[in-house]
Amino acid sequence: MQEFIVEADGGSRGNPGPAGYGAVVIDAATGRTLAEAAEYLGTTTNNVAEYRGLLAGLRAAHALDPTAGVHVRMDSKLVVEQMSGRWKIKHPDMKPLAMEAGRVFPPGRVTYEWIPREQNKQADRLANEAMDAGARGEQWTPSATAQPAVPEPSGPPGDAVAGAARVRAALAERSTPSPAEGTPDRSTASPAAETPDRGHTKADADVRAARTVATPTVGWGAPDLGAPATFVLLRHGETPLTPQKRFSGSGGTDPSLSDAGREQAERVAAALARRGTIQEIVASPLARTRETAGVVAARLGLDVSFDDGLRETDFGAWEGLTFAEVHERYPDDLSAWLASPDAEPTGGGESFAATATRIAATRDKLVAAHAGRTVLLVTHVTPIKTFVRLALGAPPESLFRMELSAASLSVVAYYADGNASVRLLNDTSHLR
Repeated sequence: MQEFIVEADGGSRGNPGPAGYGAVVIDAATGRTLAEAAEYLGTTTNNVAEYRGLLAGLRAAHALDPTAGVHVRMDSKLVVEQMSGRWKIKHPDMKPLAMEAGRVFPPGRVTYEWIPREQNKQADRLANEAMDAGARGEQWTPSATAQPAVPEPSGPPGDAVAGAARVRAALAERSTPSPAEGTPDRSTASPAAETPDRGHTKADADVRAARTVATPTVGWGAPDLGAPATFVLLRHGETPLTPQKRFSGSGGTDPSLSDAGREQAERVAAALARRGTIQEIVASPLARTRETAGVVAARLGLDVSFDDGLRETDFGAWEGLTFAEVHERYPDDLSAWLASPDAEPTGGGESFAATATRIAATRDKLVAAHAGRTVLLVTHVTPIKTFVRLALGAPPESLFRMELSAASLSVVAYYADGNASVRLLNDTSHLR
């Protein structure tokens, strides 16, 4: 069977802004470039341009040999994870493009691999050529001086020649059922699972290795990934239940801020105004977060949007009770809850595993919508701890080992390669 590598990229100068894509089809056995494609798209987003590049690359490969196996390499973690089925596709502009890309070749004949941007130079060049052509009022045409790229076998591990063996291994593994095939795996059962890299192919192992090399916060040799999406995570101010340490989730009463909580909101608003970095505000729809966000928004002159994914965990029958009261009334349920993230609070509450899935999906959606921007997320204890836990790759029990005070600030940055950097945790200096 003929084997192709498709490398694709897309970009938008403004996000949304003038956009274009580039794609290249490479012979997996020789590394020879077989086809190039690029197009100026007008005004759209980075993610749409990346999907258009993927679609163009797959179509070009199909035109060369509709019976081929294809290994797609892209520096868009979002596209790779969504097309691999590990992350959900919720954006209305991307869903039809993803469905169309999935129909070009039969299921099982295409594998996906994330690569650092520096290893996707050919597709990136084509995308920029397309955008440059659009700026001149033209459409992209192949350069008369362009020569097919034939990487040397001694090149870096991520180049097309060195990747050919991985392509063959990945395609062979796809075509050979595993003894455990059909058994649900947490990495594939939920698109926003907590361990999205626990895959079944050699290509997935290469993704993990690439992520290790490309982690932007380690060493001086990391590639320039552009400005991250930075989430400033603000826990709401105190409510009457806060000083008593009562369970206060999304399934019981919806308390407003106390006088102390409103003072805290004013103080954090003043601190954020001094920093001057917040560009947008998104909040949980519960009363205490709406009120806290409103105080900050008034000080910063910004509007507030609301996302139900940022709500607190539903603690079921434990809502309004102290830990001691829950221990007295529901000792077995509490013990199970402390021992397993899959255990639910009494009365059909939400498990920490379910909360993590919800927060991961919300994170992915917000990262895609706010690339390169600094966004204030006004939310609750469990969501903030979960953002931090997932960013660190820490186990579920780490939730019980973090202190998170009312009106505290934490910060997590998300880079284009899918990596995250925790920059701040439980800062309360503005309250002193």
